[in-house]
Amino acid sequence: MKLELKGITKKFGTLVANDHIDLMVEPGKVHTLLGENGAGKSTLMNVLYGLYQPTEGQILVDGKPVSFGGPGDAMAAGIGMVHQHFMLVPVFTVAENIALGNEATKAGGLLNLDETRAKIRRISDEYGFDVDPDALVEDLPVGVQQRAEIIKALVRDAEVLILDEPTAVLTPKETDELLAIMRQLKADGKAIVFISHKLREVKAVSDIITVIRRGKVVGDADPDAPAAELASLMVGRSVSLALEKAPAQPGEVTFRIKDLTVTAANGQRAVDGVSLQIARGEILAVAGVQGNGQTELTEAILGLQDHVAGSITLDGEELVGRKVKDIINSGVGFVPEDRSVEGLVGAFSVAENLVLNRYDQAPFAKGLAMNPARVAENAAQRIAEFDVRTQSAAAAAGTLSGGNQQKVVMARELSRPLKLFIASQPTRGVDVGSIEFLHRRIVAERDHGTPVMIVSTELDEVLDLADRIAVLYRGRLMGIVPGNTSRDTLGLMMAGMSAEDAETTQTDAAQPDAAGTDSAGGDK
Repeated sequence: MKLELKGITKKFGTLVANDHIDLMVEPGKVHTLLGENGAGKSTLMNVLYGLYQPTEGQILVDGKPVSFGGPGDAMAAGIGMVHQHFMLVPVFTVAENIALGNEATKAGGLLNLDETRAKIRRISDEYGFDVDPDALVEDLPVGVQQRAEIIKALVRDAEVLILDEPTAVLTPKETDELLAIMRQLKADGKAIVFISHKLREVKAVSDIITVIRRGKVVGDADPDAPAAELASLMVGRSVSLALEKAPAQPGEVTFRIKDLTVTAANGQRAVDGVSLQIARGEILAVAGVQGNGQTELTEAILGLQDHVAGSITLDGEELVGRKVKDIINSGVGFVPEDRSVEGLVGAFSVAENLVLNRYDQAPFAKGLAMNPARVAENAAQRIAEFDVRTQSAAAAAGTLSGGNQQKVVMARELSRPLKLFIASQPTRGVDVGSIEFLHRRIVAERDHGTPVMIVSTELDEVLDLADRIAVLYRGRLMGIVPGNTSRDTLGLMMAGMSAEDAETTQTDAAQPDAAGTDSAGGDK
């Protein structure tokens, strides 16, 4: 099935999310939409899938114009979509989820899951998915849930499959398995639209790359093009992808976590007996798939979690049980994972956001009132230092781009002497150019002698920044390893294997077998 978009424009009020986009998707090819978060990729695919109606333009299937009033129309035309956030009901089985909205019935109107199970097994066998139709979705690993989403589209005879940021929640091993599945689907004649901003994966699987920037197509690129060239197309200027940093010079250990447990509202342990420490002048990166206790760990350090046991000390002083404001005033800088909800007050000015943690302290306060002159002076300094692109310091923070909002949060937290700096998902939703800048600032804070903790689900970011890496899986610490540990070893740890077992597994895999061949079956 050949799919074509002509002049697709989508406006939300005065915001132009897609601006006259042309796109051709052909059978047997992986067509990648590459662009930073907010570039308009997902909006375009939501138009294609019938979730949004285009303001202008048309969609053609096999040369004939079509109009989709909703996802049902798109599915009927042979288009399937796997969303970044899965559309599965956790308490249903795989078969029940796949039948939902497309139910086969027996005589008397009873649900016929046998037919659905048979289709799941056939597709699972054909593509090597290894998905049990009767397994509860909530019991499945994230990678298997994603396969269930793909099966759901294939059961409905999808010929065009849209994958929206499909690797965002996967371990490295699961990512490799997904890329292999994409190649198999391509070989079977399916057309795949792959939405991503991860250059490594894009280059590994794409046949065609279309780059979108600020809602417009800025060009097509060859998958063999250097990563730096692709990054430049995304942001509109040359970008250095290699982070240069000197080896860490760790000093005294001043931050310690011992036997930390955080109990969630449902009674389960979100953090389960974690112990770690960070020295002055080093970066410890906490890695893991999202939802394995990272959020609760950082919130416990900042005093935002209620049910905490164990010990957290900074310069020998216990933090557990103290108020958030006291912890911040003790010298803890904190960049939260969701800047728009927890890091900024969007309606406040940039200048006001830059003093949110010190608005009531000298020199930014005089008695019970703020000191506008000093607040404005501070804003001018930070805007220049962190290259914040804003019309003025008086502009509302919510009007800034994601990257500039993140710079405001980072500038605020790094504009005072710190005893500990924590940044959770420090570059989420940030363009490549801003990532380059923020990474340099994080390393500079380390080199200033501050203990630094980075929490990131982006493995490339972890490997770029970390001096040591701690891996969390279901709230438990799988181990702490050097910053140059291989991606394969980290991937095994992120899937629940201890550091020791992961290293052993990788060592065994690299050893030649008794017949003189390596583990991949090649000649020695």
